[in-house]
Amino acid sequence: MMTRNKLYGLLGVACFLGFVYLLLSTYYFQQSDTTLCWFKNVTGYNCPSCGTTRAVLLLFKGNLLQSVQFNPLGSIVFLIMVLAPIWIAVDLLTQQDTLFQKYKQTEVFLRKPLVASFFILLILLLWYWNLTKNL
Repeated sequence: MMTRNKLYGLLGVACFLGFVYLLLSTYYFQQSDTTLCWFKNVTGYNCPSCGTTRAVLLLFKGNLLQSVQFNPLGSIVFLIMVLAPIWIAVDLLTQQDTLFQKYKQTEVFLRKPLVASFFILLILLLWYWNLTKNL
């Protein structure tokens, strides 16, 4: 079961590693054809999240339209990377758990079969779009 401290720790580490990966992507990976996507490395095909790193980097540069064209998931990842550390810090400083409560509400919402089916369909459509773009 997810606890507040476990969620905040996981999100904090994930955001930190995400920023490290963005720095590496900016200075190393963009100058080579290297990809860390295991799916693309094994199959040769784009996965639904292919282009997310480039999309996030474009958002940090203020290029919203180009970012969404690379991968709309980049907007979600960007928001999480920017807002989660701030939200966690505010919760810890005020001794609250508003992020944890929102996480639990979101989890309940996403577990509904119709909602889950809708988001699965969206991911499949995104995957099709990524395959046709040939990133």
